[in-house]
Amino acid sequence: MQEELVTRAATLAEIAQEAGVSAPTVSKVLNGRADVAPATRERVEELLQRHGYRRRRGNRQAAPLLELVFHELESAWAVEVIRGVENAVREEGLSIVLSEAAERHGPGQSWVDAVLARRPTGVVLVLSDLDRSLREQLARRDIPFVVMDPAGDPGQQVPAVGTTNWDGGLAATRHLVDLGHRRIGLIGGPARMMCSRARADGYRAALDMAGIPYDAQLVREGDFHHESGRRLGLELLGLPDRPTAVFAGNDLQALGLYEAARELGLRIPEDLSVVGFDDLPLARWVGPPLTTVRQPLTEMAEVATRLVIDLARGVQPGTLRVDLATSLVERSSTAPPRTVDGPSDGSDGPRRGSEG
Repeated sequence: MQEELVTRAATLAEIAQEAGVSAPTVSKVLNGRADVAPATRERVEELLQRHGYRRRRGNRQAAPLLELVFHELESAWAVEVIRGVENAVREEGLSIVLSEAAERHGPGQSWVDAVLARRPTGVVLVLSDLDRSLREQLARRDIPFVVMDPAGDPGQQVPAVGTTNWDGGLAATRHLVDLGHRRIGLIGGPARMMCSRARADGYRAALDMAGIPYDAQLVREGDFHHESGRRLGLELLGLPDRPTAVFAGNDLQALGLYEAARELGLRIPEDLSVVGFDDLPLARWVGPPLTTVRQPLTEMAEVATRLVIDLARGVQPGTLRVDLATSLVERSSTAPPRTVDGPSDGSDGPRRGSEG
């Protein structure tokens, strides 16, 4: 079957002849069929790109599916995102296909081949990146995609939905400064991730504005998981001149920090103030309830899903980049630092306190 082209480029028959394969083989590559040798697939894709092939919009029979791709699914964070996507697709009559990137930063060729075979309405990638060749393969098949909370810089032409991470890092740290803290630690996320860098930059900006020198000894790079919050929290809290407050970078790391504080007999917030980032439901349930920066995950997922559905319908958005606002949610895990005179309760020193 011959495909239409947006411009007068080579027909599939001509591409097949140039590649030294049959036209049905080119069609198999276009539709993500598995029964094509990798070398043949690569050669056909290169020719499709060279000739500027694009499937004409509206010519594709899309399945009533929305692909939702995570870099990992093992967290309450993912549940909030799935909830937002479900809210958006419910009224559209679409089903969700969930997948986890085989690689840490983004899905690979095998995932793209499966997507091409399923022919979904669109794709939402969460904290994942697509390399250029995979983006072009989706574009050639007229499969729109949107990146939510991109791990790196997606580029100006890639539709993306994020949040004001820098503002959130600033607000979290400024809150601790306003309470009177001067030794404020940071357990950030992976430096390779754009959101991590933005939150850390906001942290540093708040210190600069308050005239507090940046101290690299109080900064650790985590991985956004509970265990790194605990491990790095033990490092920070074990310093001879430990921080009186820590911005944990995300809620899961904040809970790991709670555990580290318990192990060392430190009470929250009497001995240590903690601020997280995300405002997952569990932030309200722990003891003491966690002060955190609310990242509107459900709303972000809804916006990303509606954006990709609009693109599938041929509706061009006013902007390809949307950043939703963060906000500080004050609860009971932060308080002014203790005086240098010692424990305010008259005891001899830190004791084991509230459960986290």
